[in-house]
Amino acid sequence: MMIDLTEIDCFASSVYQSMCGYREHLHMYPELSYEEHETAAFVKTTLKEIGIPNIQSIGVTGVIVTIYGDGQDENDRCLAFRADLDALPIQEENEVSYKSRNDGIMHACGHDVHTSILLGLAEVLFRFKNQLKHPVKLIFQPGEEVNPGGANLIIDEGGLSNPKVSKMFALHVFPDFEFGHVGFREGLYMASSDELHVEITGKGGHGALLGQTINPIFMGAEFILASQNYVNSNSPDDVPSVINFGRFEALGSTNVVPESAKVKGTFRTMNEEWRELAKIELKSIAERISLKYGGNIKLNISKGYPFLKNDPILTKKARNIACERLGEEHVHDLDLRLTAEDFAFYSHLVPVCFFRLGVGNKSEGITHNVHHSRFDVDDNAMKTGLKLFYSIAFSLDF
Repeated sequence: MMIDLTEIDCFASSVYQSMCGYREHLHMYPELSYEEHETAAFVKTTLKEIGIPNIQSIGVTGVIVTIYGDGQDENDRCLAFRADLDALPIQEENEVSYKSRNDGIMHACGHDVHTSILLGLAEVLFRFKNQLKHPVKLIFQPGEEVNPGGANLIIDEGGLSNPKVSKMFALHVFPDFEFGHVGFREGLYMASSDELHVEITGKGGHGALLGQTINPIFMGAEFILASQNYVNSNSPDDVPSVINFGRFEALGSTNVVPESAKVKGTFRTMNEEWRELAKIELKSIAERISLKYGGNIKLNISKGYPFLKNDPILTKKARNIACERLGEEHVHDLDLRLTAEDFAFYSHLVPVCFFRLGVGNKSEGITHNVHHSRFDVDDNAMKTGLKLFYSIAFSLDF
């Protein structure tokens, strides 16, 4: 049953301009993963200006704060909402007043939007804290973009305790949807992600002297094809999986066989048992090719994020709140994705709901996808994100 949020809605509308200001500042001064020092300082300063006490640092450059209602304390269970702080190593090509001032770094994945919405949520929750059914923890997390994932740092440093997180939420910008729209998926949603770093050592020499060289390019090519064939042929029918390669570096020439080569790729799936089995076989493939050619393939697998699973009951409740607050025509189902997100770590510890926030505006040319140098959002999307977050915070019961 939804509570009457009329007064809260009215106040929240006044927070919109503040969120726009937060977002412009954060977009102008992006920082890479685990280097978000100024971003964290901005978050702390903003929370202090709102009047929220007991702001804590966590995970090197993360920030965490809990908002309590009357009679609530750290012995109570709480809801948690997470935003990520880090940006990407991309040179921004947008010509806007809030264009990145930090050369070669850009908020091209919308984390500036996520953080601004969470700061707006802090202002709304603190203003109406005595209407909260439970404490609410706000987690401003570093390092979502880079292994091992900032979520690990938050977890390892006790970020889900005192008060204990019972349920957890996050949103992510989604340019495929126009602003004002959101998307949900119950159960499995996003894949695990492991990085493949391959160093190949052969024997360099003249390109015409085949018997005197061991070509690392041939070895790398065979490893790529054998790896793809293995994953495509052996992945369980009901387990989406992909292996792909995005970099092959071999600095030879038309008649020069290089001494070495490097290959980089990714392996993603949605089953942990198959994930580990496949990684063992990938190493075996590297060993067999090494023996065949007389060279050496060193495969380093950087373990990334697990698969993300949305709790079906919690996600259905959040979806129902979205339908009531935004209108059913603005709420959509999402497809499985083989992209990855370190929010997945939380999903293996507590019930979570990770949903998508539409940020596109075709009429204004805001259509580029995340990780693009011209990615941008319609700021009106933050109204939707904020509204859904505080509606969940004030309405959801355990």
